Amino acid sequence: MSDLIPTVISVLSLTPARWTALCAALPEDLLRRAPAPGEWSALECLIHLLDTEKNVFPVRVKAFLAGTDFPGFNPDAQGAKGPEKSPDELAAEFARYRAQTLQTLRRLTAADLPRVARHGELGAVTLAQMLNEWAAHDLMHTVQAERAMMQPFIGECGPWRKYFTDHDVAVKK
Repeated sequence: MSDLIPTVISVLSLTPARWTALCAALPEDLLRRAPAPGEWSALECLIHLLDTEKNVFPVRVKAFLAGTDFPGFNPDAQGAKGPEKSPDELAAEFARYRAQTLQTLRRLTAADLPRVARHGELGAVTLAQMLNEWAAHDLMHTVQAERAMMQPFIGECGPWRKYFTDHDVAVKK
């Protein structure tokens, strides 16, 4: 992708506003509702994004720039286990951390993209690959959260339900 850095910054800039809007507008029980047993609720997706914003992606950018390696991250073992704050507070905290991160990313140049570091599980990776993964990670967990929040509506939409089979957790895949 040409212009990787500004494109990634654009994607990462949108995420806090989406979460702020979701948390402000939607009832907390919808945000906390898991789509199916063992799957993350929207709020758990936000907590995970906050975890990675605090402890993973910015740390990795700094590792690339310093020429050091970094460990993998297991959200089940290393992530926060539950919300201790309201959804609005979590979204605001995420927005604050993301604003700091974006300042760091704006200092990157195309010359930084081929930098290599060793990921504890994946081996040698480039900064460009990690930036692509970060943007996809943000989008994936926002889609995952929205899918979780769709479930009560899908289940009650009657004959239209057939149009949601790609997102309906009740349909066996």
